[in-house]
Amino acid sequence: MARRKGRAGKHAERQAPPEVNPCPPGQPGGQYRPLSEADCQAIFDTALRLLDDLGMGEVPEDLTAQFLDHGARRAGDRVQLPPELVQDAISSAPKTFPLYGRDPARDILVGGEAVHFGTGGAAVQTLDLMTGDYRPSTLQDLYDFTRLQDTLTNVSWFTRCCVATDMVGELALDLNTAFALLKGTTKPVATSFSIPETVAPVVQMLDRAAPTGRFADRPWAKAHISPVISPMRYGEEAVQTTRACIAHNIPLSCITAAQSGATAPATLAGFLAQSLAETLASLVMVHVMATGHPMVFSNWPLVIDLRTGAFSGGGGEVAVMNAASAQLSNWLGLPSGVASSMTDAKSIDAQYGAEKGLTAMAAGLAGGNLIYESSGMTSALLGASFEAFLLDNDMIGHVYRALRGVEVTPQALDYDGIVAAVKGEGHFLGEPATMKAMSDDYFYPDLADRDPPITWREGGRQDAWARANARAKAILAEPVPGHLDAETEAAIRKDFDIRLAQTPSA
Repeated sequence: MARRKGRAGKHAERQAPPEVNPCPPGQPGGQYRPLSEADCQAIFDTALRLLDDLGMGEVPEDLTAQFLDHGARRAGDRVQLPPELVQDAISSAPKTFPLYGRDPARDILVGGEAVHFGTGGAAVQTLDLMTGDYRPSTLQDLYDFTRLQDTLTNVSWFTRCCVATDMVGELALDLNTAFALLKGTTKPVATSFSIPETVAPVVQMLDRAAPTGRFADRPWAKAHISPVISPMRYGEEAVQTTRACIAHNIPLSCITAAQSGATAPATLAGFLAQSLAETLASLVMVHVMATGHPMVFSNWPLVIDLRTGAFSGGGGEVAVMNAASAQLSNWLGLPSGVASSMTDAKSIDAQYGAEKGLTAMAAGLAGGNLIYESSGMTSALLGASFEAFLLDNDMIGHVYRALRGVEVTPQALDYDGIVAAVKGEGHFLGEPATMKAMSDDYFYPDLADRDPPITWREGGRQDAWARANARAKAILAEPVPGHLDAETEAAIRKDFDIRLAQTPSA
């Protein structure tokens, strides 16, 4: 009887999750280098030449004046950015900086070798939990996505993943988007601004929840902006939005999102050169506006299917180009932002898993500091899925485990343990070293099915989508997190046009 209790106890011990995550976010990347040193130099030299000779078009007059003050040249209707100015912007840019969470325990440091997976996207459709079909995304969806991902340990930060299509008007959209993030999570977050004029009122709202009364003292939200429009020109409204964000001390992710064969060359090398030049143009813009302001160097190569002209989020080209982009950014010493997991699949199927796993692993191994779009996105960024968030959280954990690698020490080599097992029981089951390795070295996914076929059959033959669907419903049925106290929420609702349905916090 005692022996049976011992076996039961060991079984329970094995089933319990590790007390310490064996592969937490922030694992070191850089093992995969699709470009040689000479390749990096050639691409960089071509980018410098593009900025110096061709220059940038449609530069707003106030930005042109700042460029000229820093040594740029006017050439007809374009502004040429000399290599010296670009190099000065690179050397002056912060190489690491914090992304704050409202909970300081959730802060992350951007830059160096650390890899963090997070979210992105502006999906206009949501895969409905109940019907399994796509419908327009709403503000309630955004809030539910926010609080769902708040429970996921492998997602380091949250960017609003969908657009609340039920919000009419720029201010209503931007205010309510920021409010959903404020109420739903204490992780670092990112949002966007439809027009420059919405930045100030959104910050005024966020001030209400800041311990000091000033969001700018510890900005826990960064802004996603695309100030450069491919090919090689600025977008005035995005430039002015950048200026407004800097005035409020909002960290920036300046995103270049050229598309191969459409707004950038179809050749991979030519694409990388133009895209690098455009992201450098964003960096130089920030440099002349506010030298040293924190900016994620977000160079996201995107691919179109040249047979149809449609954007393609998955595939080998996306994997290798985003990996190469991360390598180039890290080679320059800049905090890198790239994209992964932008699958073209509409459902949770084999295509979904293959495209997400391939691109996420490549971006992680290449050392992307912030890897966007890595959770929840479907249908080439047109859709977002609750089930996908949960399954992608597991996938990211596996990538972190791969990045951690193999620690080779005398203890890990375990020569004496091998000898003892061979001469003794003939196996390693139940050995202290095995039990220790079980918690220290192995990642155990939450949703993957590792049961034998008979157990799977007896359990109803559930696939990954069904398991994730049930888990998502269970999480969203729990009391909402108390990330925003009732008094602060009431004050915000009194003074701002908040449309999210009011629910009591746990």
